[in-house]
Amino acid sequence: MKLKSIIVEDEKTSREILKNYLYKYCPNVEVLGEASNVEEALVLIRNQALDVVFLDVEMPYGNAFDLLDKVGDINFETIFVTAYNHYAIEALNAHASYYLMKPISIDELIKAVDYVTEIRTKEDALQDEVLVTKTKSIEGKITIPQLDGFEVLNTADILYCKADDNYTEIYLNTNKKKLVSKTLKYFEDALTESGFARVHKSYLVNVNEIVKYIKGKGGSVQLSNGKQIMVSASRKSELLSYFK
Repeated sequence: MKLKSIIVEDEKTSREILKNYLYKYCPNVEVLGEASNVEEALVLIRNQALDVVFLDVEMPYGNAFDLLDKVGDINFETIFVTAYNHYAIEALNAHASYYLMKPISIDELIKAVDYVTEIRTKEDALQDEVLVTKTKSIEGKITIPQLDGFEVLNTADILYCKADDNYTEIYLNTNKKKLVSKTLKYFEDALTESGFARVHKSYLVNVNEIVKYIKGKGGSVQLSNGKQIMVSASRKSELLSYFK
């Protein structure tokens, strides 16, 4: 799959190094343009249909996060390229697909491009299709603790679970919500074999209840009840593998 890209980097030498690496080691990446600041990048992004943006964090007149805020609805993947590792958490929150440290490791660059290629290929395959999971809903039950004992839930009745510090909110297809004194990781471990996927640090969803995948800033899924849940870039490839 051919990936249309731009490089956003204020240092000309760094742009040339990355462009040469891509040309030599990642031939499926087509560099459509380069930008040295936020305003130049905005022009390129708004006038191109892009698959991936290679994005330096620190630039004149703003930074990478300012740029992403100005873009708004993002339908491309983002690979951060920076000399500063303290931006990693912000990059994760900005739904970066990959985080490359300078000087760029060729092996890591290839991994980043392969990851984005996999994501875009799966997204294109699912575009405008009704989502059908590869696995059927597994009939099962799970117990949740209560003050006076425990309650038994059918796993098929659970739409999604949401983290709330050391508690978890369980949303059911009956429009009811349960608050349980267990972490989301607990339910991730308990429900993975029942067709549930962790799509975000705060959400675990029943993949059999997903009816639509929406491209955008990190992407999102729509459940059978209309609820939309954001998908982390780091979780996107795993989620898309559940579907034909």
